[in-house]
Amino acid sequence: MPSHQLVRKGADLGFRIWSVWDPKQLEADFASRIEESSEKLLLADFADEIGLRGIIERTAVQHGIDAVLHCGHGDSVLPVVREAWKLGLSANPPAVYERLRVCEEGDGAPTEAPRVSVETLTVDGAHHVVGVTAQRTSGPPHFFVTGYLHPAPLTDDERAAIEAVVDERLTAVGYRSGPAHTQVAMLPFGPRIVSCRTQLGGDRIPLLVEIARGFDMEAAVFAGLEGRSPEVPIPFRYAEVGFFLLSEGRLDTYTGMEDIAVTPWVHGARFPYSVGDMVAPIGDSRSRRAYVAVDGDTPELTRDRVARGRKDLVTVIRHPLPSG
Repeated sequence: MPSHQLVRKGADLGFRIWSVWDPKQLEADFASRIEESSEKLLLADFADEIGLRGIIERTAVQHGIDAVLHCGHGDSVLPVVREAWKLGLSANPPAVYERLRVCEEGDGAPTEAPRVSVETLTVDGAHHVVGVTAQRTSGPPHFFVTGYLHPAPLTDDERAAIEAVVDERLTAVGYRSGPAHTQVAMLPFGPRIVSCRTQLGGDRIPLLVEIARGFDMEAAVFAGLEGRSPEVPIPFRYAEVGFFLLSEGRLDTYTGMEDIAVTPWVHGARFPYSVGDMVAPIGDSRSRRAYVAVDGDTPELTRDRVARGRKDLVTVIRHPLPSG
C-alpha cells in the first residue's frame, strides 16, 4: 500500500519497486501515479489472504526481491508480513505486529485529550525520532481532526516524556526496521500511546516534516533499508496542513484552487472532487483528501494561512434531502 510519493522517491533513488494495492482502497487519481513509478502495479483482494500471500511469493521469487514493506495498516498487514518473514524478506517477525495490535486494543484515551503523533525511523533496532506533530481538531463535542502542525509546540519536558514512551513501546515489541507513526494522548498524568503503526504518517505529515525541517522521510525509508541511520535537522519553521472543511452533499461548482496553489507560503493543495461528485463531510476519513499545506514562523501564522486557504476555496454543494 505505498503512496505515490514513496514509490516515486524510491524509483528516483534507483530502487525497483513492485506495488501491491487493493483496487477498492486505491484512489483513482493516485493509481496512475503509482503505476508510473513502479515496475508494476499489482492488484489484489486484501480480504483473500491466500491470494494476497500468493502474489507476494510469486513476485518475490520471479524478480529476486530484497525486501517486502507493508506501508499501510489494517487486516492485510499480518498476511503480508507472515509471507515476507517466511521468504526471509522482512527484518521484523510477525510477532512484532501481533504485539502492536494487542497494545492498540488496550490503549484507549478520552476523545477530548490533546493528541500528538511521533514519527520515527528504526534502523537495526535503534529508534530515531524524526519529530512530533500536533493535531488540530474541531473542538467539542466531536473533536474531529481538521489538520496537523509540525513541530508540535511542546516544552522540552513534554517532548522528552512523549519520545520516551514511544521508544519504550517500539523496543518492547521488538521492532527492528522501518518507519512508525505513533499517536499519543496528552493526559494529566503523562502521555499515553493510543496507536502505534509501522508506517509513515498519513495526511501529508511527511510533507510537513520536509517543509519544517528540510528532511525527506520517504527517501530516509530507503536509506534505512541500506542500513543508513537518519540525520534529522532541527526545525527552522512551522508547517501546517488543514483539511478543507466541507459539508456533505453533491458538488455543483468550485473556484479558488488556482489562486491557492500559487500563494507563496502554500507548499501543497489538493481538491480531489469534480463537479457532480459526492463530498465527504468533516469527520469522514475521505474528507482528509482535500487539503492545503502552508509554512509560517509561528503556529498562529500557519493557522491564519490555513484559514485563508479555506476561505479562498469557494464551493456550492447541494445537501442531501432528509430521509423520511
